[in-house]
Amino acid sequence: MYLRGLTCANCAGKIETAVNALKEARQAEINLVKQTMDVSLAEGAEEQIVLEKIEKIVHKYEPEVAVALENKESVKLKGCSCSRCHTENDDHHHHDHDIHSHQHHHHQPVEEVDGKKLWLRFGCGGMIFLAAVFLRDSTAGILLFLFSYGIFGYDVLLRATKNILRGQVFDENFLMSLSTVGAIAIGEMPEAVFVMMFYQIGEAFQEYAVNRSRKSITSLLDIRPDSAEVFTENGIKRVHPDEVNIGDFIFVKAGERIPLDGRIKEGSALLDTAALTGEALPRGVAPGSDVLSGCINLDGNLKIQVTRPFKDSTVMKILEMVENAAGKKSKTERFITRFARVYTPVVVGLAVALALLPPILGFGEFSMWFGRALIFLVVSCPCALVLSVPLSYFAGIGAASKNGILVKGGGDLDTLCHITHLIFDKTGTLTKGKFSVVAIEGKEKEELLYLAALGEANSNHPIAEAIVEEYEKIKKTPVDLISGYKELGGFGVSYSLDGERVLLGNQRLLEQENVAFSPFAGVGSVIYVAKNGKFKGYIVVADTLKDGLQEALTALRQKGIQSLTMLTGDRKENAEAMANELMLDGFYGELLPQDKVRILDEIKEREAPGKIAFVGDGINDAPVLAGADLGIAMGGIGSDAAIEAADVVLMDDDIGKLAVGLRIAKNTRTIVRQNIVFALGIKALVLILSAVGMASMWMAVFADVGVAVLAILNAMRKK
Repeated sequence: MYLRGLTCANCAGKIETAVNALKEARQAEINLVKQTMDVSLAEGAEEQIVLEKIEKIVHKYEPEVAVALENKESVKLKGCSCSRCHTENDDHHHHDHDIHSHQHHHHQPVEEVDGKKLWLRFGCGGMIFLAAVFLRDSTAGILLFLFSYGIFGYDVLLRATKNILRGQVFDENFLMSLSTVGAIAIGEMPEAVFVMMFYQIGEAFQEYAVNRSRKSITSLLDIRPDSAEVFTENGIKRVHPDEVNIGDFIFVKAGERIPLDGRIKEGSALLDTAALTGEALPRGVAPGSDVLSGCINLDGNLKIQVTRPFKDSTVMKILEMVENAAGKKSKTERFITRFARVYTPVVVGLAVALALLPPILGFGEFSMWFGRALIFLVVSCPCALVLSVPLSYFAGIGAASKNGILVKGGGDLDTLCHITHLIFDKTGTLTKGKFSVVAIEGKEKEELLYLAALGEANSNHPIAEAIVEEYEKIKKTPVDLISGYKELGGFGVSYSLDGERVLLGNQRLLEQENVAFSPFAGVGSVIYVAKNGKFKGYIVVADTLKDGLQEALTALRQKGIQSLTMLTGDRKENAEAMANELMLDGFYGELLPQDKVRILDEIKEREAPGKIAFVGDGINDAPVLAGADLGIAMGGIGSDAAIEAADVVLMDDDIGKLAVGLRIAKNTRTIVRQNIVFALGIKALVLILSAVGMASMWMAVFADVGVAVLAILNAMRKK
């Protein structure tokens, strides 16, 4: 459900509370940045009835907010008068895809008009206020003060009156109206105008901050393609990406954005992947390369076979994750929301007590205590906290996404900054996930590789493919020269070349054939080669470590990670050698998927302090990703199940990005704490000073509007 025009964080909290109180709603959560509300209906509740009740609640607190209901079939917009929203569209799913971009472009002119009105309002009101200050002791000065007050406060007074008639008293409109009218009543006209003026400045800045954060989301929509060129029987046809099926071929020209995930069949090019991975360096692709939607083809024409439908494409998943991230609130955000519900009534109650009790008890005149109580009312709005805290988290999530790190919510960002123990899957996480030849040992290395490539050319085993790929760096493998090819199950293969028998296989094969050889004792899979009963040498194939991995692990330790552990299904000897090379704190080898979950539980029990994160990429990693305090998936090569189960996704599969994510998470947490301490500290100080008569209305304005502006600026600064 969309709540168009909702920018007040305090009102959003009240709407959320009221909707949650409905018996028809199980849970309601507002995403202020997206201007949406997710509502889970109770069993048996009728959607239309609940919608009408929610509309009444929304309009009780924010009469000008338009409620829009989105469902799987269509989008009904209320409060929108454009022809597009009220015209039946047979191709309704296109409308559905364009809902966000429509919202952005449709309201752009309105924002420009509102901006001009705002400048006009502050310009006229400010000049009249300055004139009143020069004439403050005259009747003209009083009239100018009142006129200036009317310019700045007419809408606040109007909303306060309407809300009182609806039974809604303790909102910021009522509090500002009461405090400023009270100030006028006791002769503090400059203070009254100043309070109202700065309240409006604060409201305008709050709306600007929310809109700015929202635009950081809508700017991501630039990576969402609107069309694709598909090869058909009648030539190339331009269609919407969701009309393209798996297996179809699409054509992408230089300068265009790749619309769907796929594999290149023809052509080569450099791709700009910055929008997905945060990397500025273009990536070269050629036939056989997998490409992701959202990347820009910098040069060359590409023919791509589609491997995923549009709704499951990388670009759509990224947009969905980033948009939904702001709605998944952290514990701190939830606490601030609950605190705000209590804070305002308590401060208003104290203001009433401060105005009435001291005069009754004979401690001075009512007018003096009434003036002090007005200061309480000005400070009673919790907007500095209610808005700056979620904005801090959203800014952190946005900063992470620009670096190719997708964090699925504020709570996950919080957890990330508390991680002290990291557990890694090996294949595809610490290693490249692709076998390659790492050593060739023999007197005639080229002949050795040639003999191995001939025997492995017809196999699709990863080790065989690695050997053939290595040989074809020199020349094409001739597959028609051999005869008598046999697969020796569990041992290797044999074949004849020019009447001579060639053996390729493991140690047991050579022992069985009584071939004398020197066994390999290192890390990796070894293929021994013998010809005519004589040992020729061996080839070692291994899954190589990712580039820059050692530096990445060192950076993680510098960011506070205390323990690094590796889990793998590989042989213990290989696991131990890799763990020693990377200087890991622990390793577990020869594991099945269920063993990984058991090991995780054991580590959790043993490593009591701090949080544990698991980093993986495969389908078999999904259970352990879900079971860890924080699941981190490889987004480029990771399986859909792993990405779905994870809380954080590394789009370019670079472990080094984890250190960047930790920095952003810790900086975000620091900013949140700064805002909470700063806002509550200043407000508490001003409340105490006002109670003893040492604070003025100007100080109250700073404690309310000034603190809100500074907290929001702090929230929006670079992470």
